[in-house]
Amino acid sequence: MNEKRYADALLDESYREIRHPSGLTIRVLHKDGYKSSFALFATKYGSIDTRIAQPDGSFRAIPEGTAHFLEHKLFESEDLDAFARFAKTGANANAFTSFDMTAYLFSCADRFSENLEILLDFVQSPYFTEETVRKEQGIIGQEIRMYRDSADWEVEFNLLRALYHHHPVRIDIAGTEQTIAEISADLLYDCYRNFYDLHNMVLAVAGNATAEDVLAVADKVLKPAAGKPAVREFVPEPKAPAKTYIVEHMPVRMPSFALGYKEAIRTPERTVKESLCTSVLLDAVAGRSSELYRRLLESGLINTGFDSQYFYGFGYANCEFSGESADPERAAAEIRKAVAAVRQTGIAREDFERARRKLYGRLVMGFNDVESVAVDLVESYFAGADLFERARVCREMTLEDVNARLPHILEDDTAALSVILPADGKEA
Repeated sequence: MNEKRYADALLDESYREIRHPSGLTIRVLHKDGYKSSFALFATKYGSIDTRIAQPDGSFRAIPEGTAHFLEHKLFESEDLDAFARFAKTGANANAFTSFDMTAYLFSCADRFSENLEILLDFVQSPYFTEETVRKEQGIIGQEIRMYRDSADWEVEFNLLRALYHHHPVRIDIAGTEQTIAEISADLLYDCYRNFYDLHNMVLAVAGNATAEDVLAVADKVLKPAAGKPAVREFVPEPKAPAKTYIVEHMPVRMPSFALGYKEAIRTPERTVKESLCTSVLLDAVAGRSSELYRRLLESGLINTGFDSQYFYGFGYANCEFSGESADPERAAAEIRKAVAAVRQTGIAREDFERARRKLYGRLVMGFNDVESVAVDLVESYFAGADLFERARVCREMTLEDVNARLPHILEDDTAALSVILPADGKEA
């Protein structure tokens, strides 16, 4: 059993990373004085994984939405489903599928070992039948229709569909009613064997549980895996967006918009430094202390729900500005004008320092929340980093580092605008 220990003296935090004989990597950050624990068991398999690698190096297509569908089905068993088992222990359990991963989780104030045993057991015990798959198709079909009624959801996915030609990030995480109808029990087992190998997974625990507590359960429950991490396909993208404008009419009171700038990338993954420098830059340009934010708010072009983010994952990255606006196109035009000016001049030192300190403060505060810590343990592991790298990079970041990102992002010819307008009888 291989083990590494990581610590950050300035944060006064440390954690242990253990390579279990089963093939699973386990990360545990014990927090003295905390009453609760949070556990996350995750696989590097998300909605963007719409193809399975074959022995000859080729890839075979699988239906869109399969990762999300599989997440739902894993909670079931021949006897008692996982939610019912957790209800008996008093734990709060859940799961989620994102673009890049699927995770199963619980939080509890006591009976940690018992809850962890349930988590590891049901995720390793798939049970699918054609009858239960057909039933789930109806349930998830309703979920898909529900999300289509959400303007916030639609404006985001419409933007991704506008920005990307081929990359599966443009696909709804749950797929469509047509694609999930293609899912069978045999297909779910095939995807499970490919993506749920323990070498492709990580277990993260934060809170009052110790590494010894976790290992005692892992030794009891984990089944040795003979496989290896799943191969993820890199889908190259043209620099230009698929569309520059997309509009949909929905029953909303206030129009909303999402303006995105697609990043031209040659390698599938962004570094921690790239992602943090971009986040600092966006906050300096459009954060609540920025001149752009003040001007847009005072002119009534946005409300306090306006935000910006660097949205990235395996094979995709874009900078996004979004919110509600009575005049989305004018708001977007003002943002584009401000962005073009920043690309010429760079951001000012005082704006950089303000945004960097804000980000560092948020990173430090995150260590007070066991859920945030567990999620960060997983995400940093899948990114090939240790938990403290983001804090280190943020501390050492310079204005020159941030402005050096400008030639690579926020180019006007990579932009697309997604708009949701109130329904008025027009075709969407």
